[in-house]
Amino acid sequence: MKKAEVPKIKMTGKADVKDRLAALSRAERFGVLATQEEGAPYLSLVAFALTPEGDDIVFATPADTRKYCNVRRDTKVSLLIDNRAGTIMANEALAIKGTARLIRRGKTWDRLAKDYVARHPELGGFIKAPTTRLVAIEIEECIHVDRFQYVTSWRRPQKRR
Repeated sequence: MKKAEVPKIKMTGKADVKDRLAALSRAERFGVLATQEEGAPYLSLVAFALTPEGDDIVFATPADTRKYCNVRRDTKVSLLIDNRAGTIMANEALAIKGTARLIRRGKTWDRLAKDYVARHPELGGFIKAPTTRLVAIEIEECIHVDRFQYVTSWRRPQKRR
């Protein structure tokens, strides 16, 4: 069996990024959220769920966490979802850039919370706590990296005004 070689330069990928986002979201339950804190990145592990439409990613957090305070101050965030396979050539990752929206309790909260708990049933009690906050990340760009350096990017089309 011939070993795959690591490319010497970044290669342009040909992945269907939206399809890979859906597949990784089904396979992986956790991602690494990057927020800004005093001008420096702050990373947090979050349990996430992709919305059925595939346009937003939702996570829940207690209101008194650093990540929630950071999102309230600066809504620009990134989320890394990856498969952490055993070898570098089998790794696949999505770096998602977007804008966080704080979801208030009501119809939208109920719908998103239902989808979130469907993905993470063990968090059903947590989502009902009065101190739990729900955050939706509106996906603006997804950068897919496969086999170390095959990079494909997808950007959400601009909304017409």
